[in-house]
Amino acid sequence: MTRPPSGDQHVIRGGGYEACVAGVGATLRSLRHERRDLVVPFDEDEPRPAMRGALLAPWPNRTGDGRYAYAGVSHQLPLTEPGLGHAAHGLVAWLGFRLVGATGSRVLLTGTIEPQPGYPWRVRLDVEHAVGEDGCTQRVTATNESPQVAPYGVGGHPYLVAGAGGRGAVDGWMLELPARRVLLTDERLLPVREVDVAEHAALDFRRARRIGPAELNHAWTALEPGPDGRTRVRVLDDTGRGAELVADARCRWLQVYTADHQDGDAWRGGLAVEPMTCPPDALRSGRDLVGLEPGRPWTTGWTIRAVGTG
Repeated sequence: MTRPPSGDQHVIRGGGYEACVAGVGATLRSLRHERRDLVVPFDEDEPRPAMRGALLAPWPNRTGDGRYAYAGVSHQLPLTEPGLGHAAHGLVAWLGFRLVGATGSRVLLTGTIEPQPGYPWRVRLDVEHAVGEDGCTQRVTATNESPQVAPYGVGGHPYLVAGAGGRGAVDGWMLELPARRVLLTDERLLPVREVDVAEHAALDFRRARRIGPAELNHAWTALEPGPDGRTRVRVLDDTGRGAELVADARCRWLQVYTADHQDGDAWRGGLAVEPMTCPPDALRSGRDLVGLEPGRPWTTGWTIRAVGTG
């Protein structure tokens, strides 16, 4: 049997949720609750479009010019976003992950970043997806198998949907994002300065409000977590239905992207809500970058769940 372009398919069910995890990139290919899509899905027989549901590691977002220094040594990454001149979204989005274990409601995949030009460390990633009454939870555990400390950041890239998706659907949705600060970027989408959202009303979503025609592709921080220490982002339609992403305390950043540079029905057809442990360009700035000690696992995670009924 021919393996589909998105890799081996792993379907899990529980608590009214059904998720399909694809082996290439340990990707959340689809997620439904009571037959309602919570993320923009894609077909198993196509290569994953627009990073939908991909795992981003050992850095999320962009590394400007692909150049950075760590522990006094300079490194040059391949430029995977040549139009802007960046190394984008890490090294595992197209890596084939293998199955370690599974039950009806849980799947565990593993993959290894091998030492290579620009990133001379070996890092194993164990990625668990589990569904239940609380939604679909993804946990990512990184273990540095090199003798030296490795720079590391991780994130996810789901496109959330509220009610019916499709071309231009984002304009009618409400966004609630409890964050006090946001990064402004230049024409290459690299950070230039951090500002308070109170001074930039167009980027203040601390109270739920309609997205409208706003073009968002920013990283928010100074997050305001709930009593459990986790931060909740909600995307809702006019009926109050939608999806919620809940990120743990190690995800100090949330990138939100309104899919303005996609074609066809994908144009503003889903809202990328990306939990990240560090900001864009963190390999260069060092901000919130994790130093992975050899042999010491480091775990973070997030959950996507349904909001509203019917």
